[in-house]
Amino acid sequence: MNLNDVPFKLNHDRRLSEGDVMRVPAKSKRRTVLSTMFAVALMCAALSGCNYIMVFGYLIGGPPSVEPLFDKETKESMTDKGVRVVVVCFAPNDIKYNFESIDHELSQYVSYQLFSHKIEVVNPDLVKAWLEENKDWDKPEEIGAHFQTTYVIYIDLNEFTLYEEGSVELYRGRAEGIVSVWKMDDDNHAEKIFSAEKTSKYPMHQPVSSGDKTYSTFKGEYLTRLSEEIGRFFYEYYVADEIASGGG
Repeated sequence: MNLNDVPFKLNHDRRLSEGDVMRVPAKSKRRTVLSTMFAVALMCAALSGCNYIMVFGYLIGGPPSVEPLFDKETKESMTDKGVRVVVVCFAPNDIKYNFESIDHELSQYVSYQLFSHKIEVVNPDLVKAWLEENKDWDKPEEIGAHFQTTYVIYIDLNEFTLYEEGSVELYRGRAEGIVSVWKMDDDNHAEKIFSAEKTSKYPMHQPVSSGDKTYSTFKGEYLTRLSEEIGRFFYEYYVADEIASGGG
């Protein structure tokens, strides 16, 4: 994913208002579903002894989907009408020493994933500007109150690296953190209603040689992968998507 092409990137010829959110066209999800159905059909056709009745069922009723963990635990949904979300990421100084802007970059990628799945989300560049002007903030509800959101997604990043352990020539993304959700009330107070650990490694099976990919290319791939893993806490996804992306 090229961040210069994402739809929420600020246009430097104008400034978005704080009320601007991102919305994705309905046809985007339809394309995803059709692609997933086609992938399931191809996968099953390639397997010996495939149950064609099951495949036909997928094509008629759609592929099996996974309920978001957030929805399952809270009985709420970020895709409901009128819901508005803001994403903020915190990274300690020892991570930012090597990845100076990782907090903002991860917020951007996660925001894009939410946007792509019909969740209204505050433009991450506006969030970055607010954070730079309010360096003494210490509660997620301050951000939620300012942007008048329903939920604040707070990513507390404890580990992040792009290199295989003990190597500077092999790429393997790893991250650990806590993803929590704070729900705002009418008085601009917030209650934490969801928390989940996220441990990520990509690629799963073997590292990538720096001779095969540039640093920036691999970084973009891993941030895309990590943001998908985080995003799936909050939106429905399909089993075939998980298989295609290499597992959870």
